[in-house]
Amino acid sequence: MNTITKLAVALSAGLLVLTGCSSDADVASENISKDADNFKVLRRIVAINGITDKYILSVEGFCNINDEKTQLEITCKLPDGYKKHFVGLSDNTSYFVEQMESANVSVDHYKVIFKPEAIVPDVEAR
Repeated sequence: MNTITKLAVALSAGLLVLTGCSSDADVASENISKDADNFKVLRRIVAINGITDKYILSVEGFCNINDEKTQLEITCKLPDGYKKHFVGLSDNTSYFVEQMESANVSVDHYKVIFKPEAIVPDVEAR
């Protein structure tokens, strides 16, 4: 067996062990998060100034968020590529993420998504 196959078998076995420990809600939540990480969930992200109660920024689309404590990173997929936005977070800046449509995910099993380009490095030959 090659390395990728061994890795896939090990990860699958590990997930099977953990499957019995989760509720349906936990599995559905994890699967929605994975879909959002792969730009399959339509979202609206709103940053709000807590002092003025005004919107600072509103982003809508197939977006993924990453809260880095001092800033919110928003990456969105567009037909022609990707855009990344940043919102500085402070004591008076907060954000809200709304899922715009329902997600059709399974509560019976976890999703495992392999991206070969993430596992096997891009080698440039000269």
